[in-house]
Amino acid sequence: MSASLPPGSRCLYDARTVDRAVDRVAVEMALCLWDARPVVVCLMNGGLPFTADLLRRFYFDLELDYMHLARYDGQQGGDIRLLRKPTRTIAGRTVLLVDDVLDEGQTLRAAQRLVGEAGARETVTAVLVRKDVAAPVAQANFAALEAPDEFLVGRGMDCDGAFRQLSGIYCLPAP
Repeated sequence: MSASLPPGSRCLYDARTVDRAVDRVAVEMALCLWDARPVVVCLMNGGLPFTADLLRRFYFDLELDYMHLARYDGQQGGDIRLLRKPTRTIAGRTVLLVDDVLDEGQTLRAAQRLVGEAGARETVTAVLVRKDVAAPVAQANFAALEAPDEFLVGRGMDCDGAFRQLSGIYCLPAP
């Protein structure tokens, strides 16, 4: 564990476990997307490490773009703000939305709505971590890992911009 994490933080998944989970889900996704030539849309900033991990494991044709939606301020969720739409042509295409974590599903639902409005033929969703949350408003087609409903950092997930670079996944103590 990083010395800079707050006291009471604990490692949920070490880097090796995360890598193995990404290996597994990348194979599942490749089987689904092999002939689709999808537009892979990374949900910034949290989805960047997972997207990069997936791209290194994909050996099929694809295009890459990103969307930036913001929702969190510290450990508190708020209204979703659209900071950047994808610029690639989405109309008539299969779109793979990649994000770091699915908890309530607000961000993923907003991203799905936006690519749907842009005319995506099919939207496939993938998250690194799916939290055990009752009745999320969106579902992911693929999830590498499952986690309790706690505040997570590492592997793209952050708290006020910190801890995204950690290769493992950690639970922070409640504020």
